[in-house]
This record gives sequence, structure tokens and C-alpha cells, in this order.
Amino acid sequence: MRAIWSGTVAFGLVSVPVRLYGARKSHDVELHQVHDEDGGRIRYERRCEICGKKVAYEDIDRAYDDGDETVIITDEELDALPAEAGREISIAQFVPAAQVDPLMVDRAYYLEPDAKSAKAYALLRETLAEAERTAIVTFTLRSRTRLGALRVRGEVIALQSLLWADEVRPADLDTAAQDAKPSAQEKKMARSLIEEFSADFEPEAFHDEYQQELDALIEDKLGRGESIDTAVTLGEDDDDSGGEVIDLMEALKRSVAARRSGSQEPGPGAGGGKKDRTKSREKTSAGQKGAAKQGAGKNGAGTTSTAKKSSKRNGAASKGAGPADAKKQSTDKTQSTDKKQGTSKKQSTVKKQSTDKKQGTSKKQGPTKKQGADQSKGAKKRAAG
Repeated sequence: MRAIWSGTVAFGLVSVPVRLYGARKSHDVELHQVHDEDGGRIRYERRCEICGKKVAYEDIDRAYDDGDETVIITDEELDALPAEAGREISIAQFVPAAQVDPLMVDRAYYLEPDAKSAKAYALLRETLAEAERTAIVTFTLRSRTRLGALRVRGEVIALQSLLWADEVRPADLDTAAQDAKPSAQEKKMARSLIEEFSADFEPEAFHDEYQQELDALIEDKLGRGESIDTAVTLGEDDDDSGGEVIDLMEALKRSVAARRSGSQEPGPGAGGGKKDRTKSREKTSAGQKGAAKQGAGKNGAGTTSTAKKSSKRNGAASKGAGPADAKKQSTDKTQSTDKKQGTSKKQSTVKKQSTDKKQGTSKKQGPTKKQGADQSKGAKKRAAG
């Protein structure tokens, strides 16, 4: 436990240094208010009802309202009040324990002696126990003067804070039971019933069933996974990092889908990669080889069409390349175009020579056919004569 106060117990000329510890603890489960739609934590704000602004705690004063008028009291005025600032539990008198009304008991604390005052502490404890008296004391705790009682509980001295006399309401109740008069037989039966239920008080035999059921409900919901991250209920979700993860996952999914379909889309702003340029060059080389194979059987127009298609592929590949690659591709394009033009001219010359050869052969064969016809006619005339 952690001490909440330290001081001395003074009676006569005897002072006992002690430390104060809380003797109570609550077993209640602390529940928060949340929004039923999304589980968000409900917060209460300190807001001024005149200007509507949120007010920081250090800007807040206290005030008293009597119904018609309000008196504002500052922290400085509260600090100036003549409250007892000492750290002393002063014993005022010793009274019979039965005279302390249980309704006056407020909070309970344990007093622990200082290492150097163990003997004086033991003297006070044993004296109270033997005299069967309760010490009425006054002390200051959290800037307020309080009334208390010292009792012996086992081997320690307990301090119970008491309510002031005007803090206990009188029992001024107007009930019908005041005029009721039970009979002697009814009293006898009631005493018999009391005797049947008589026993020594054992606090451990009684349990808070509501809190036990609430604890079991919470554990059951946690075991089934019916819970959410506490940081989410407080609105502490990191939108930036979450967005990056979502974008990355989406990009990976698109990449896998593109890979499976046999195509690879370039990333945004990438301008094409090394693989894209290699594929473009392979397509250009294949186009050139195809054009060379078909050049022998096609005319010049077919060669020009092939050259245009190859030129478009080279242009598409050079868009995503850097300045050095674009320059190299431009040089390759010029050499390829010159080579194709040279091949086209060569093919045109060969074709022309082939045409001239065929025409010459035809001219050479023409007279031969005519001579054969004349010889045939002469033979027919000689046969007729």
C-alpha cells in the first residue's frame, strides 16, 4: 500500500509519528459510457454556458449559488482561509465506544508507526484496548479539518473519520409504524425467530453476487472475442499509417493479378522499367526479322508498312526510357530505317532487272514463233501444188 498522509498522533506530551493508509477498497467493476453504434467513449466537457467555449481546469473558479445570487470564490481566497495546516492527529478526549453512533462513521484508515516510534505506538494501542475507550481526534486531510475516532483493530490502530453532528440527518419520519402496537404473542414468536438465526458475524461468508455475475459476464465475452481495441474507443486510430497499409495491399493484389494474366502494368510514375524496355526491343527485333523474311515476296509498299509498325513499337518503348536510352534507341531506329530502305532499293533493282530479263526473253522468243508459222504455211502450199 502507498501512504496517503504522514504526521503525528499527539496526546499530552507524547507524540507518535505515523503514516496513514486507506483501509477500504472497492471491488466494483468500473464501467465506462460508450456510444452504442461504434463503441466510442463518451466524454464530458467543461464548457462555459455563456460563451460556449471549452474551459481548461486551471481557468475554473468555484462559486456558491443560493438560488437567486451566485458568489464566485477564487483559489487564492480559499487558500487564505484559516484552516489547520499542521500534520497532527490531536486527541481531544476518550469516550466509551458505544457512544459513537455508527451513522457518523465515514471513512477508515490504518495508522502505521514510524520505525523510531514503535514503543510509543504500542503504548497507545494497549492503553486504548484495556480501557475499552475510543479516542476522539481532530486532524486535517486534503485541506479540510476533520473529526475522527481511534480504535484498536488487531495489532494496529485504525482511524475512522466521522461526520460532523450537523451532517447526520435526524429521523423525522411520519410513518404508520409509530402507532402500531404488537401483541405479547407476536413479540414472543419474533424472539424465537431471532434465536433461530443467531450466529457470530463472519464477513467472509457473504458475497456480492451481482459483482460476481458481472465479472463472469465480462470474462465470458472476452473468451468469445466479443471485444474491441481500447485505443479505437478513445479515437486514437492512426489514419496515416492505416492508409499506407491499405494502399500497399491494394497494389500487391493488382500486381499478383497482372502477373497471373501474363501482363505487368507499370506503377504510377514509374515510366516503364527495364523489363518493359527489353520486351519492346525483343518485339522490334522480331518485327524486323519478319519484315526481312517477307521482303523477297512483297512489294515496296509492304516493306514500308512493316517499317511503320516497327517504328511505332520503337516510339512506345522510348517513352518510358531515360535520355541515354532514348538517344540509343533513336540511333538504332535510324540505322534500322536506313538498312530497310537499302534493302527496299536493292529489292526494287533486282525486281527491275528481273522484269527487263523477262521482257528480253519474250522479244527473243517472238521471232522464233513467227518463223515457225511461216514455215508451216510454206509446207502447206508445196503440198497443195
